[in-house]
Amino acid sequence: MKNFRFTMPYKVRIADINYGGHVSNAAVLSFFQDARIGYFAALGDFSELDIGGCGIILPEAQVQYRAEMFLNDELLIGARAERLKNSSFVMTYRIERHGTVTAEGSTALVAFDYEKRRPCRLPQAFREAVAAHEGTEDETGE
Repeated sequence: MKNFRFTMPYKVRIADINYGGHVSNAAVLSFFQDARIGYFAALGDFSELDIGGCGIILPEAQVQYRAEMFLNDELLIGARAERLKNSSFVMTYRIERHGTVTAEGSTALVAFDYEKRRPCRLPQAFREAVAAHEGTEDETGE
């Protein structure tokens, strides 16, 4: 999958299907979350609740549907982090079935201190892990 250093396979389950007989909108966002969790784990010891001293919160998600997905489809889901700023970053996603794009999207993510209930700066360890994984320079500035 071009431009995605992290990918994961996924087989569509019955719980992912809506009354129209294809993958639901909610399932696609869950696919993105599963890929995000896998991406964080691939960076090291990171999770949605701990990216090096704080968690993340998701204020915005966008999805573009390109083709229907059906029960038992074997998908490949790609995820990458980009546009790291002082306290936020964007993750982009692509879902493919046998090389054909079925959905693409992005989520805006904000570093969030769940104890203080407020945004915080992206931890340096997370920034460095993303830069190393993506082969990019650490971006700074809001």
